[in-house]
Amino acid sequence: MSASFLFFLVLIGLLSGFMSGIFGVGGGVIMVPLLLLLLGSQQEAQGTSLAVLAVPVTFAAAYNYYQEGHVNWKYALIMAIFFVVGGYLGSKLAVTISESLLKRLFGALMLIVGLRMIFQK
Repeated sequence: MSASFLFFLVLIGLLSGFMSGIFGVGGGVIMVPLLLLLLGSQQEAQGTSLAVLAVPVTFAAAYNYYQEGHVNWKYALIMAIFFVVGGYLGSKLAVTISESLLKRLFGALMLIVGLRMIFQK
């Protein structure tokens, strides 16, 4: 694994954790699209994202992906460690801003992600 690839996994973990902490989202909204760019496979992106969150919430789903060969546990572990850090930092920020601003930011995030998914080829 190259240093740049490792850096990207760390960045995905931090960003996903941060977004989870501030907005309550991370895996499906942030991690899967970024992993798709990195790995090129929707199944591996979804399976690896689920593996990050595997204990205990999504273990059964991640295990199904694993049985079909669509989970990279090494990548999931690296991102999981930094997901915790990002989640802590994001939640620290989220509790300091107003609820109305947080709602607007979350809505903008969902709109941007939704529009990108709809119009991307």
